[in-house]
Amino acid sequence: MTCLGAVRPLGSQPRIHPIHGTEKPQSDPAAFESRLEKRSEFRKQPVGYSKQGDFIKCMEQKTDALEKQPMSKGFTKNKTLSSIFNIEMVKDKTAEEIKQIWQQYFAAKDTVYAVIPKEKFDLIWNRAQTCPTTRGDAAASQLILYHYPELKEEKGIVLMTAEMDATFLNVTEAQCIANQVQLFYATDRKETYGLVETFNFRPNEFKYMSVIAELEQSGLGAELKCTQNQDKT
Repeated sequence: MTCLGAVRPLGSQPRIHPIHGTEKPQSDPAAFESRLEKRSEFRKQPVGYSKQGDFIKCMEQKTDALEKQPMSKGFTKNKTLSSIFNIEMVKDKTAEEIKQIWQQYFAAKDTVYAVIPKEKFDLIWNRAQTCPTTRGDAAASQLILYHYPELKEEKGIVLMTAEMDATFLNVTEAQCIANQVQLFYATDRKETYGLVETFNFRPNEFKYMSVIAELEQSGLGAELKCTQNQDKT
């Protein structure tokens, strides 16, 4: 098992046994009024406003609050693929079949999961050694991505699950962060990964808005917005 990043303990996982509108016309007064309200709301937004910016600011606020608390506890240590997956029963299955089993199993669970191609995982892992995704050993862990390379050489895939601290993240936020790891660490664009290198090696040159622009361009998490108000309800 390899860990990337630093998700609430999900409890012991049972062993897997693979078995397998039409729009109203523009003359509609209600629709026209709705468009006017949206336009008015948009004009009230400050220059440079973005939902990605709101999301990141929300994460920063939560991080600042959590850094004042004791380190999160309860995360699984030395977690192995065999503890949640019957490897023997999938030896004769193809990578695509294993992918479907993995996705079907975790689809109904409140967690983050993925099946990563070998080449992409190797790229992410090698870059993470140079530019770590964690905030230091002393920092509290709110999200841990577990990568299982047991099937990497034979099947060409790496299985991934996660554990998260539910007091800090919900599943949607955790998924967004996991997607961002892939966006910045598995990209073929030098400019995108260059932001990670700048952050790690030349922090004085790092520009916050460059990350926002990259996220907006990718469309990643475009519908996300800060959930602080929802958490209070």
